Amino acid sequence: MTTIEYLQAYIRAKDHHPEQAKEYFLKLSEEVGELAEALRKNHMRTDGAPLKGTIDEELWDVIYYVITLANCYDIDLEAVIKEKEAINNVKYNTGIVFEENK
Repeated sequence: MTTIEYLQAYIRAKDHHPEQAKEYFLKLSEEVGELAEALRKNHMRTDGAPLKGTIDEELWDVIYYVITLANCYDIDLEAVIKEKEAINNVKYNTGIVFEENK
C-alpha cells in the first residue's frame, strides 16, 4: 500500500522547489480545470485504454500538486489529516472514527 508519507518523500525527491510555490499552485489550478473537463465529458478509463485525459489521470495530477504544495511549506499531510478529521468528527458527528494505520 502506498502511504501519503511515501508520496510526499517521493515527490520531494524529484520535484521540490519551494520558491516556486506560486507556480505549483497555478499548475494545481490548471489540473483542477482539466479534471473538471474530464468529469464533464465522463472520460473514464476502461481496461486497456490509455490513461491520457481520463478522470484517473487528472485526479493523480491534482493530488501530485497538492502534495508538492504541502512539501513547499513542510506540511506533514498525514498529521494534518488526523488532526483535521478529529475536528470534523466533532463538528459533523458522523459516528465514523478515523483509524490510524488503515
